[in-house]
Amino acid sequence: MKMMLLRHFDFDDPSAVLQWAGQAGCEAAIRDPAEGLRQEWLNKLDLLVIFGGPMSVYQEWEHRWLVEEKAFVRNAIDRGKKVLGICLGAQMIADVLGAKVYRAPHKEIGWHQMTRTQERHPWLEHLPEQFVSFSWHGDTFELPEKARHLAFSEACPHQAFAYGDNVLALQFHLESTPRAIERMLTEWSYELREASYIQDAARIRSDLRRTVQSHGLLWGILDRIADYNRKG
Repeated sequence: MKMMLLRHFDFDDPSAVLQWAGQAGCEAAIRDPAEGLRQEWLNKLDLLVIFGGPMSVYQEWEHRWLVEEKAFVRNAIDRGKKVLGICLGAQMIADVLGAKVYRAPHKEIGWHQMTRTQERHPWLEHLPEQFVSFSWHGDTFELPEKARHLAFSEACPHQAFAYGDNVLALQFHLESTPRAIERMLTEWSYELREASYIQDAARIRSDLRRTVQSHGLLWGILDRIADYNRKG
């Protein structure tokens, strides 16, 4: 299986996905959308993974490359490629499918409980009904038409959705590593204000061990995507 990872900021850490790819024998290429995307790259691509980022999908006037990236993602979906969006990636999927992306009533930062809905999707069949994941987001989205609502949290009603059989959007960060989280806590410390769903740095650091379980859940998703790819 050939994968492409779209990475939006320099200290984002894709190592959890790359570790899985190495063990699974998958080819993985990392691209920075700000440096340009070529539509022909989709020809031999099996899975597109869209990572998070500090920008918003509606900030096209500030980040002109978002226009090109959205067209790339939309083309991947239209061509039936498997697509996994994480945080900004999930918001981008929602956006290109015609749903509204906007500032959430509550910013969600730290380790928060996710709860699955009654809707099912084969890529998530191994996930428990409730689990804790790292989050860092201020935007949220409405569900696209015909999407299946898969998970929610207390602060955010739309944490995950699927679109058809090939597209999965996750607002939360199963891929985050202790190294990346530490950089976030340093680079974006100004966001750690006292609020209902924002944890302080000490609380976040005390639970960094949770990344081990999160990576296991992520690898389970990727295992099922790979199985789905082999079945055609």
